[in-house]
Amino acid sequence: MAKSKITRPKAASNASKTLRNKNTGSKSKTAAGSALSQTKAPKRVTSDKAASAASKVLRDGRTSKQSKSGAGSALSQKPSSKKKK
Repeated sequence: MAKSKITRPKAASNASKTLRNKNTGSKSKTAAGSALSQTKAPKRVTSDKAASAASKVLRDGRTSKQSKSGAGSALSQKPSSKKKK
């Protein structure tokens, strides 16, 4: 079942700025695109590829706060990988 989370306006704005910046790397743009696509869609979830990119963006020290904001939003909307017993 999908989490009922959406990207908040501030994170969506940061994700939009990340996508428009020509100097932004592909991993940041992947994570930002995922976050932006979930702005008003609570049933959408982050894909494995976007979650991996978001994780790398958050760990990279050279990444801007705007990119990290979008990446954090995307990662928070990834379904849990823990299996229930």
